[in-house]
Amino acid sequence: MRLWHQSLLRNLPKSQLLAQWRELNSIFAKEDRHILINYIYDYPKEDLFAYTQLVLNEMRARNINIRTLDKMERYFTDVPFEQITDPFVHHHNEEYFEICYFNLKEKYMRGQKDFDAERYEALTEKYEEFVRPSVVNNHEGSFVRTNTIVSNTETPL
Repeated sequence: MRLWHQSLLRNLPKSQLLAQWRELNSIFAKEDRHILINYIYDYPKEDLFAYTQLVLNEMRARNINIRTLDKMERYFTDVPFEQITDPFVHHHNEEYFEICYFNLKEKYMRGQKDFDAERYEALTEKYEEFVRPSVVNNHEGSFVRTNTIVSNTETPL
């Protein structure tokens, strides 16, 4: 069970997007506890609501049928919401982006059936937007190439 980094939702294969909706519904119904998602309970419900809206928007953009919103509506009943633009901001950071990226990369490499080359190419481009190569002096007279994560708001070099 995992909540994918929100910046990667558009790049998820259909099976991962559908699984994400199932996992959200499981959270809505049972408030599941799992090592990969326990952090969500450290945030206000507004974060989960905002994340859920991002998932729903992506599903709608792909014309994926959403049979019911009942569990979601019950879970979020009577919760006053503020507009959240970056859900789970302290957890869905650059490091988590990389973790999710490499998880998806492995799925592609292992031949996941609904993960085509076009979607993988888009995923790789998204990753390259977040990671920019840089060169640093290692203080021993030589230079070492490193990768530096950039946020959505920075312009890659």
